[in-house]
Amino acid sequence: MSDAIEFVRLVKGERRVGPTLASVSRHWQHDRECFLMVSPHDDDVALGAGLLIQLAQRENVPVHILIVTDGSMGYCSPEERGSIAEIRRNETYQCYKLLGIPEDRILFLGFPSGEINSFLGRFPAPSYSKLNISGYTGLQNAFTYWLRKIRPTQCFLPTNNDWHPAHRIVYDEFMISLFHASGQIWPELGEPLKQISYLCEMAVYCDFSAPPTLRVCTPMEYLERKLAAIQAFRSQKQIAALVENVRNGGPLEFHRAIAYKFYDPRGYYGLFEPSV
Repeated sequence: MSDAIEFVRLVKGERRVGPTLASVSRHWQHDRECFLMVSPHDDDVALGAGLLIQLAQRENVPVHILIVTDGSMGYCSPEERGSIAEIRRNETYQCYKLLGIPEDRILFLGFPSGEINSFLGRFPAPSYSKLNISGYTGLQNAFTYWLRKIRPTQCFLPTNNDWHPAHRIVYDEFMISLFHASGQIWPELGEPLKQISYLCEMAVYCDFSAPPTLRVCTPMEYLERKLAAIQAFRSQKQIAALVENVRNGGPLEFHRAIAYKFYDPRGYYGLFEPSV
């Protein structure tokens, strides 16, 4: 494996190769670039994009980590049950510090693990709720707020092909929230985005539903740093198996661009005989 950093992007049969993200991108915005990594659970982004995070910062791109759930249902010993959410928050800071992310760019939404299906959409927040943003709660409320606040140029989230139901819920809720964030709806959540952010999927537990479009190759030191970051989640008893899988994969990551397209009936004209 080469010690050089290499990006390979596939776009409609075209293969672009370069030493930087900017060199293979069709929409790079230089000093305006800002990445948002959406992590249903605290360790998902480290597993799926630990190399890409390091390389983005190497190119001076600010990276924000948006952690959706509170870690309260994490695998843990009986002694940790009452404090596991706090333990995992501390482990999260340790993990992303190793990847170079400042604490103020690690954002915890705090939705209860195992219960996010109760927070679909947007609805008035009870007076006692800690998940209150502008009087409302729900995943779409929170995602819209943070999209308008961070204003990312590119967003990354786990593929919707994942086994974990929380990953699929987060995917669906985030996709519609991009539409909300770029429209005039809910002005109390901030100024609308001027355009919908570019999107990429990362693989955490399962393969992509279609072939990836970006390959990232790094020196081994980047992989070792990613592995150390994942291992910061010491309370998670299954982390060793995940670490071994990442190690066996080598200093490579794959990501898949997602086209955010609206229905256009003209795309189906050619499937039918011309009208008389």
